[in-house]
Amino acid sequence: MACRNSGQKATSQLEDPGALKESLVRANQHVVGTEDEQIRNLVNRYGWQMKETGTGLRYLIYHKGNGQNAETGDMANIHYEVRLITGDIVYSSQESGIKKFRIGSGGVESGLEEGILLLHQGDKAKMILPSHLAWGLIGDQNKIPPKSTLIYDLELISLEKQIKK
Repeated sequence: MACRNSGQKATSQLEDPGALKESLVRANQHVVGTEDEQIRNLVNRYGWQMKETGTGLRYLIYHKGNGQNAETGDMANIHYEVRLITGDIVYSSQESGIKKFRIGSGGVESGLEEGILLLHQGDKAKMILPSHLAWGLIGDQNKIPPKSTLIYDLELISLEKQIKK
């Protein structure tokens, strides 16, 4: 009888898309809340005075450069170190070389693109990317596990301005 009842409950949830959607929203809110709490604990533990954007990106510019500001379309060149929230280093420019990407063209985490636009050439910053601004539910299928918060420590070493037509 117990199996039959649980099967009926699952079937009724599938028949009621509103109930299923509500259940998934609650589960997602719990996961996001837990990740946000872990990020707050990390920031407090290290005493970082970080700013937070509307998307949940946290950043701290700890060395101000004197170069031009980053803009969409610019080619950004960064030295970087990427850690998991556990502190484990997963990628770095010492290992892989300078990261070069066109701002606004994708190919990097959305949180990194958002954060770069807050910087000037020569700035050094820490950025915490919640999983939804990093590699999301599946990770990068290499060194970054699913649903991972990432901590970038980076320097925007140069910008190549896009030639405007």
